[in-house]
Amino acid sequence: MGHRALVAYRRPDRLYGLRYSHWGGRNLALVGAITAETPLADGAVEADLLADSIARDRILTEHLDPRIHETLYLVAPGAGYAVDAYRVCWPEWGDGRGGARGATVAVEDAADDRRVRTWFRATKTALADVIEMGALSRRAAQSYLEARLCRDQNGHCYAYRGVTDGGVGSAGAGP
Repeated sequence: MGHRALVAYRRPDRLYGLRYSHWGGRNLALVGAITAETPLADGAVEADLLADSIARDRILTEHLDPRIHETLYLVAPGAGYAVDAYRVCWPEWGDGRGGARGATVAVEDAADDRRVRTWFRATKTALADVIEMGALSRRAAQSYLEARLCRDQNGHCYAYRGVTDGGVGSAGAGP
């Protein structure tokens, strides 16, 4: 299973190199582990690139699958390996086939991350009960959950499409 994270390293040309961490999504484990001395967090981040020369908006739309990843880390080697962490949320119900909507919420530390995860899980579970009772459609519940993520958690919603052949994604200003 794992606690999957996507780790994006900013290059001098403002594009990103993307790497994978199988356990890095757990409790923001990589925030303190990625440093100038340990840029791959002592092996917690895989050395092989998943993708290179990726614009920031394309990270979300083409690489950050909310059905798979739990955390997104944006690493700035040029700024002393500063690490910004984002909890990834999947505000949908279903079998996960086809396209996916996702959301990222900036988190400061493990306590903030736990707060966001607990809030999201509780809100999504309550909405699932409302769907089951027939009071809301899945689409209406999803719209409501996305609105709450944006309003209450200062989240950023996006549409994940997967990798396209040279297409330019447009996810707006987030994360």
